Amino acid sequence: MRGILGKKVGMTQLFDKSGAAIPVTIIEAGPCYVTQVKTVDSKDKYNAVQVGFEEVAERKLTKGERGHLTKAGAPTLRHLHEFRYEELPALSVGDVIKADVFAEGEMVDVTGVSKGRGFQGGVKRYGFAGGPKTHGQSDRHRTPGSRGAGTTPGHTYPGMRGPGHMGDAQATVQNLKVALVDPERNLIAVRGAVPGARGSLVVVREAVKGKKQKA
Repeated sequence: MRGILGKKVGMTQLFDKSGAAIPVTIIEAGPCYVTQVKTVDSKDKYNAVQVGFEEVAERKLTKGERGHLTKAGAPTLRHLHEFRYEELPALSVGDVIKADVFAEGEMVDVTGVSKGRGFQGGVKRYGFAGGPKTHGQSDRHRTPGSRGAGTTPGHTYPGMRGPGHMGDAQATVQNLKVALVDPERNLIAVRGAVPGARGSLVVVREAVKGKKQKA
């Protein structure tokens, strides 16, 4: 599955031929270095390509990480990620993957870590309706309501939705259309929003659902 690592730059808008504004997210995609290739015939027993992204100072890596990257002939990289393939592409250790791995009009899935919202109530976290707003109600406008039955079962069932920690979790937005590719500046623009704060790591892959639909 084709993919590339990148950094979320922010959102802006592009204009199509008719003059309509298109909201897009700009992603600084690559350059990514191939640091390892795994094959079905090797001890790994599956096809995959490991890539690295974002150069950092050598002191910020462990001794094992430095050795792994030195062996691959790659610079010191902060992030490593593995993309699995049914059939391995023509890539070898040391190759560089740039933004032109995707083309305008393609559909992609973008994965990132959503913004942390801390401890939130059920209304914000899950969209609960809250309590009545009138008829004498003054202190339960945003309460979650019943948490379950009384004596039987006498406890709250696991998985019950309610207040708790919100955000700061891996999230994927599927089927986003690539609106712009700029290989010279390592930029990809996708329609719509992607998870995470500005400057956070994102993984861009070819769309899984789109691939199934074509087949």
